[in-house]
Parts: sequence; structure tokens; C-alpha cells
Amino acid sequence: MNIERSIEQLHSHLVSGERRSARKFVNSLYAAGESAETLAKDLFWPLLELTSTLFRKDQMTTLAHHYSTRMLRMLVDQAQARYEEKELRGRSICIFCGPNETEELAGQMVADLLEADGYEVTFAGGGVANDDISEELANRQPDVLLLFASSAKDAPMIRELIDSIREKNAHPSMQIAVGGGIFNRAPGLAEEIGADISAKGPADLLQRLVQLQTVRNERWAKKLRVRAAA
Repeated sequence: MNIERSIEQLHSHLVSGERRSARKFVNSLYAAGESAETLAKDLFWPLLELTSTLFRKDQMTTLAHHYSTRMLRMLVDQAQARYEEKELRGRSICIFCGPNETEELAGQMVADLLEADGYEVTFAGGGVANDDISEELANRQPDVLLLFASSAKDAPMIRELIDSIREKNAHPSMQIAVGGGIFNRAPGLAEEIGADISAKGPADLLQRLVQLQTVRNERWAKKLRVRAAA
């Protein structure tokens, strides 16, 4: 698959609202042997970021933005049914995101890919207050809290939530991951607000979560060896 050409072709169908043409094009990629996971990570995700960027810079009309996001959601839903389910990892992730359509779709895409990769996932979308998130974390005790945001307006709320979690030390073993446009556009922001990891996209996130778990396992193994030696 020629990624740049495929992005250009599908983008043309999306902004013009050509649903049938968009499905036909994506189905031709499936027929050529491309996996649903590959299309999600290498085609749908870049198109979502492109749509968000163009709209934020007033280089895309509201109508074209609505066409693109709604049709991308359709394609993402259809891709999810094709994902290969991997073995359960015994790790749980709670995902929340900003309130706009782009953030919701980014969160859904990541939730679908993480679930297929063996994680136990809950995804509440956007518009959930920090108090409600904190209560849910207390009830579920997830291994990872994942927060997605593309808008700069979401950053203060995320910072406030992370500060509250760190100050109360309510979930010392829970790791906090962030992702989305604002964290890609502002290098160092993730570290500044106290996140453990920041990911640019789904593929990057999947890799970093595995690395994070490996480091955690090594730390636990070291502690057990120290205790055994004592």
C-alpha cells in the first residue's frame, strides 16, 4: 500500500461525502491483503489527524469536517469487526477523552485496537467530569488511565486530574498515559503535567504500553529477589 497516495485518495472521498466510493476504496485495500489493524494505524489515524489539523486552521469547511469524521467513524467501526483478537494480557485500561467529535473518534479507535491487543478496556468518551473519573478509578482500579485530547482547552482539566491523583496517592501502581494533538504539538507537556507516557498514535501507544509493562515487571522481579535474599 502506498500510504501517501492512499491517504490522498481516501481524503478526497471523505471531504466530499462519497460514502460508497470510500467503502469501495477501503474494501479494495482489504482485498489486496492489507489488515484492518494496518489500515487503522497507517491510514485512518493519519486521516483523522489531517482532518483535525485542517479544521483547526480553518482550511476545511464545517460540512467537509462533518463528512470526514462521520465517514471515518463508519470505516473504523467496520475495521474493528476484522481485528484479530490476541491473548488476554491481564491488564486493564480506562480511557477518557475530550468532548469533540475528533477526540471521541480517536479514543474509540485506540480503545478498539487496545482491546484487540488483549487489554481489558473501558471507554467513556468525552464530557466526563474529573470527580466522576476519580470515582470510576476507585471502583475499577485499572492498571492504566489513558487520556486523549486534541484541543489545548482540555489540558488544564487533564493537569488538574493528574495532580489530584498524584497528591492523594490513591492509585500508586496505576500508570497514566496521554495522547492526542495537543501533546504532539507541545513537546514536554506530558512530562510537565505528570504523565508516565505520551504517544503520538495507536502504534506508538501499543509499543510504549508493552515497554512500560516490561519495566514494571523487571522492577517487581528485582524487589522479589531483594526480599528473597533478605
